[in-house]
Amino acid sequence: MADEIKLTKLASCAGCGAKVGAGVLAQLLEGLRVHTDPNLLVGFDKSDDASVYRISDELALVQTVDFFPPIADDPYTFGQIAATNALSDVYAMGGEPKLCLNIMAIPKAMPREAVHQLLRGGYDKVYEAGALITGGHSILDDEPKYGLAVTGFVHPDRVLTNSGAKPGDVLFFTKPLGIGVLTTAAKADMVSPEGLALAQSLMTTLNKSARDVMVQYRVHACTDVTGFGMLGHLYEMAQGSDVQLTLDVDAIDLIPEALELARMGLLPEGMYRNRTFAQDAVDPGSTELAKQDLLYDPQTAGGLVMACDPADADALFAALKPAVPSAQRIGVVAAYEGGKRIFLR
Repeated sequence: MADEIKLTKLASCAGCGAKVGAGVLAQLLEGLRVHTDPNLLVGFDKSDDASVYRISDELALVQTVDFFPPIADDPYTFGQIAATNALSDVYAMGGEPKLCLNIMAIPKAMPREAVHQLLRGGYDKVYEAGALITGGHSILDDEPKYGLAVTGFVHPDRVLTNSGAKPGDVLFFTKPLGIGVLTTAAKADMVSPEGLALAQSLMTTLNKSARDVMVQYRVHACTDVTGFGMLGHLYEMAQGSDVQLTLDVDAIDLIPEALELARMGLLPEGMYRNRTFAQDAVDPGSTELAKQDLLYDPQTAGGLVMACDPADADALFAALKPAVPSAQRIGVVAAYEGGKRIFLR
């Protein structure tokens, strides 16, 4: 029964492409009173990946939640992808996931076996991360959705945020770009079997290994690249750190099939939202439009961007190469000089 259902046909948009745009989200949060607490190390006011609360001098909690509509037809694969994506926010803060709660919405007519496979996909990926699923909440809905609330641990002095980048830092990235374009093409039956397999392989690869390498070096800032695209998330990093970034576009691993599809104009709706949010802060130089599109492409369970002290950059790069899907040295951080925040070269 699980093989017969096409989950992506039940959703109007897929994966992190369903996220509310960063600009719209900022407007929705505007004016909300932010309570202060000396133990709250990271809250929602910083546009970061997760919240962090200090429990003691040796321990802080990292908490996040993430869920979305199907981005794969196979329920088991969808469960794996959703779990991988939710766990990523804890890794981006330098933390280790420990406890998870399921969040699930399912149509009444969804076969029981399909629901079972979806949950099994999530469970298997969480256990691969060394964490536990201890319960959750489910509701009936016309459109299926799945994800996790995740709690992890981190040392209070070793929390990584998206606002700690320093002039001179070197930027690294750990997965290829173009997942959003490939999954959008899949809904239109315009992606190759190899392209779809690549996208699903990337979306089910935990950022655990990237995190485990990262915490051994002097990394000053980190964020995972998901629904806001690389340029959306880097814009938040540049703003939060009050720096400017120069990206070497040729050094960024753009999935070739995704680039060709972008040249054909096959782009996810979320790409346009991300461009609207960040483009005024970006100097594209002479970068081809289709390559720009991939830099705005919403990723699901994308890689980590790290801002590393230049003294550790070579060692970090060497350690990342065997540990992540695609180790890339993509740019540098400089002091902000006013005007644009991100320069494509």
